[in-house]
Amino acid sequence: MQKQNATVHLLILDPSQNDAESLISLLRNSGKATRAHRITSEEDMEEALKNGNWDLLLARDVEQEFTADEALATIKRLDKDIPCLFLTAEESRERTVAVIKAGAQGTVQFEHSDLLILKVKRELTALEDRRRKRALESHLREAEQRCQLLLESSKDAIAYINDGMHIYANQSYMEFLGYDDIDDLICIPVLDTLTSESQSEYKAFMKSFAEKGEDGMTINCTAKRSDEHELAVTMSVSAATYDGETCTQIVLQPEHSDAELEEKLREISSQDLLTGLYNRQHLMKELDQAIAKAGKDNKTGALAYIALDSFMAMKGQVGISGADLLLGDLASLLKNEAGDDLMLARLSDDAFGVLCLPCDEKSMSSRCEQIRKAVDGHLFDINGRTVPLTVSIGIASITENSPKAEELLARAHVASSEVRKQEGQSQGNGIRIYNPADYETLDESNSIEAIQKALDDNRFKLLFQPIINLRGEGEEHYEASVRMLDKDDKEVSPYDFLPPMGPSDTAMKIDRWVILQTIKQLASHRSRGNDTHMFLNVTAETLQDKTFTPWLSVALKAARLPGDSLIFQIREGDATNYMKQAKELTKALHQLHCKVSIAQFGCALNPFNTLKHIDADYVKIDGSFTEEIQKSDEAKEQVKEMVTSLQSAGKLTIIPLVENAGILATLWQAGVNYIQGYYLQAPAPEMNYDFGDN
Repeated sequence: MQKQNATVHLLILDPSQNDAESLISLLRNSGKATRAHRITSEEDMEEALKNGNWDLLLARDVEQEFTADEALATIKRLDKDIPCLFLTAEESRERTVAVIKAGAQGTVQFEHSDLLILKVKRELTALEDRRRKRALESHLREAEQRCQLLLESSKDAIAYINDGMHIYANQSYMEFLGYDDIDDLICIPVLDTLTSESQSEYKAFMKSFAEKGEDGMTINCTAKRSDEHELAVTMSVSAATYDGETCTQIVLQPEHSDAELEEKLREISSQDLLTGLYNRQHLMKELDQAIAKAGKDNKTGALAYIALDSFMAMKGQVGISGADLLLGDLASLLKNEAGDDLMLARLSDDAFGVLCLPCDEKSMSSRCEQIRKAVDGHLFDINGRTVPLTVSIGIASITENSPKAEELLARAHVASSEVRKQEGQSQGNGIRIYNPADYETLDESNSIEAIQKALDDNRFKLLFQPIINLRGEGEEHYEASVRMLDKDDKEVSPYDFLPPMGPSDTAMKIDRWVILQTIKQLASHRSRGNDTHMFLNVTAETLQDKTFTPWLSVALKAARLPGDSLIFQIREGDATNYMKQAKELTKALHQLHCKVSIAQFGCALNPFNTLKHIDADYVKIDGSFTEEIQKSDEAKEQVKEMVTSLQSAGKLTIIPLVENAGILATLWQAGVNYIQGYYLQAPAPEMNYDFGDN
């Protein structure tokens, strides 16, 4: 199975071609699609750096004509952001220190392949973060320029101040206060633009703003223009940055008599009319700000989701008006318990939210336990009828690593739902803290068990994607792939969750499940008169399984399926690593009249060497070439030469990941035999593509 990751462009400095090939295979087996170039000299490296974009340098730290230190120096001299790891024979603290000081990312022993993979993944993630940061900084500069233009053209009078002095003012602000030149205004404190009566009010107001930090705070005061005329104005203030410096933005407007009305409208728009608490929109806005603050100031907070247990049943007993009375009483109870330091809001008919920053999940849990007990112990009197009520409370932490507000609320909601699922608590009435680790994606520690359980529970499904003959002949080819439904019923590839180092029998089990199910479906499909052929992927584990071809022979006979209807696809990296086994498997498959394809072709340092030993019928060129031929003429020529060489050797060529029509002319001119990709059809549960249209 090809794993759908961005291709890693890798530079390798190693005197041994075999060791370089093993590094490429190691990365591929860990799920990293890899294209590599082995450096042979300083000139070769300079050429590679000038003509390509590279993600990583793996350099053997041994005596060689062009050393790892020289390679690193070349990267630094050309000012390239390419992480570099030195591969050493043994651990040496002094060498590691020297290497890091020189600008590399560290050292790792060549034999420690598991540690190498972890370090490679870490450096690639860090590189991606740096690239994203550079892109964001570029976007930020553009946004700042647009903001500057908007400020300049705004009709609102806007200025930025720092330590009471103007550091920027737009044209409207200068006109409002009667100044012609920004240089005149920059020398003047804000206090000097106010009357003496307003100055003390302004000082108190700014002190209050500094303490509360609430953007949009307003004060009514009297401004003094440069010509000594006085104006009644409303000044609003917000925190801002200007030229990277923290400052305060002030906006001046002629004083409106409806300022109180506007404030009242603002208050109403953030209020739940039934309970008088804040509404969901206001809580989500505050939660957004709390998450941003947690990220900026490294503070911790918490959000609680309070769900009313059995609310619909209770509503059925007391009616709609009775339920409204109960919610009003409950809101009063929650207000008393929450106090002034917790923000309380009504989220829906049967849920409330509590937000607190700063605080931690333990103190929030303690406060929520008080709330739970208070609700459980309170007897709600609705129209002379006593109604008991309990709540299930879920708590989610707010940290610098928190997701967006909607997802954080979902976390608290999930935890609240879990309360009702806990053994012995089917009616709820409890508290649960959301633990992100419980909901993480499958990892190496639990993946084998999860895959086995999915196999046992029949949560695997087959998908088929057509492979089309570009020459217009109406052959029917599909490639089979498998998807597993995870615990959230999302479709994932089970192969993506196999640990890179085994255990091998799980991959073999998946392979055999896919092959057996495909054989059954293909036999049924062909019995309806379709001359369909199927590409099936096999993993490195199946390559090494001596019992595979005898098992396959029995399966073919049982389904009465001719062997030539199946094409078994081996990844180039696996074929290189297990050349002897791949050669033997190819021979055995040909004896069963099956055909063989090499997939992800072109990524090895010497790809055509594989074909000297393995008699493949088809060659599927790696998907990274499909991306590159749309960007450069050089890549087009490279693919054309590759296709010509392959066809001279009697191989049929396939190009995957064809996503648009624009590339078809190039592939036609290059002489490609088959194409595959979402432009034609996404993988689907049925073999229903109309090959007659081609």
